[in-house]
Amino acid sequence: MKISFSPPFIDSSIEKELIEVLRSGWITTGPKTALLQQTFAQYTGFSHVLAVNSWTSGAQLALKWFGVCPGDEVIVPAYTYAATALVVLHA
Repeated sequence: MKISFSPPFIDSSIEKELIEVLRSGWITTGPKTALLQQTFAQYTGFSHVLAVNSWTSGAQLALKWFGVCPGDEVIVPAYTYAATALVVLHA
C-alpha cells in the first residue's frame, strides 16, 4: 500500500493572513488566537476552548483530561509521527 504525501494548500489569501499575523507582533497568544478560540467554541457549542502550540500539546492535555495513567492501554496507529506514542509514554 502506498500512502501519498499531500502538501499543504496555501493560496494568496492564506499568505495575506500569515503576513498580517507576523507583522502584528502577536504570533502565539494574540487577537487571531482569541478569534480562533471564540470561533471554535461557537462551532462546537463548548463554553471554553484553548488553542495550544501543537498537536502534541493538545494530545498531552487530552490524555491528562481523560485521566490516562501508567498501566492504561492506549492504542496508537502504526503509520504516524513519533509524538503520537511519546505523549502516551509521558502520560
